[in-house]
Amino acid sequence: MRKAAQVYLLAENRLLREALIRLLSKKSDLRIVGASAYSPSVRHEIVAARPQIILLDSSGSAFSRSSLICHLRSAIRNLRIVMVDMDPDEDVFLSAIRMGVVGYVLKDASAMEVAAAIGEVAAGRAVCPPSLCILLFRLIVQNSPETSPVAWGSELGLSRREQQMVELLRQRLTNKEIALRLNLSEQTVKNHVHHILQKTGSPNRFGIVDFCQNRRPVGDVNDAPRIGGAETPAKLVRC
Repeated sequence: MRKAAQVYLLAENRLLREALIRLLSKKSDLRIVGASAYSPSVRHEIVAARPQIILLDSSGSAFSRSSLICHLRSAIRNLRIVMVDMDPDEDVFLSAIRMGVVGYVLKDASAMEVAAAIGEVAAGRAVCPPSLCILLFRLIVQNSPETSPVAWGSELGLSRREQQMVELLRQRLTNKEIALRLNLSEQTVKNHVHHILQKTGSPNRFGIVDFCQNRRPVGDVNDAPRIGGAETPAKLVRC
């Protein structure tokens, strides 16, 4: 039998917390390891509980949420995050995804719908409202690179991880952002960037980007990631 996923509930709304505790406690594949409202010490409490999944509501400023998520993802390996009580705003949605959120639930969702989203994330799936899922498809089309590092990376002796790095450098991500995206330490990212500089003969990370843009692909490798899934009873799309 698969071990129950450990869940921490962080929400200001006491009724929501209590309703979710009742619902999730009935599920054999989920186990509540903590539940609280926001406080100065909450990040330490969460790290001590070592959950696999965290539910966050939209309390506090966007900056404070971003700081909390960054801290928790750095402290807890393979952490999955569900955000609830959000508006259907495209910029907010994309910002949450960039922070590492894999479950996104709008504020009109019921406690049962939120519980369903947590269950989907625990099963390894991403969840978002149907009204926002189309945005992901649109962005993939808009941001498909004209050249792919995979097309020529092997010629230069770049490892698969280094090829991933090249694509993220092309997107102008910082070392810290790359570390969060790939779940690596920032020092490991720096080491990879150093090796890429040596192999491409670039003077700096901007030189790597120029190198990418001037390079012609060897073959057609523009396979876009697939996102899909049926709509669940929780009015959510599993990605």
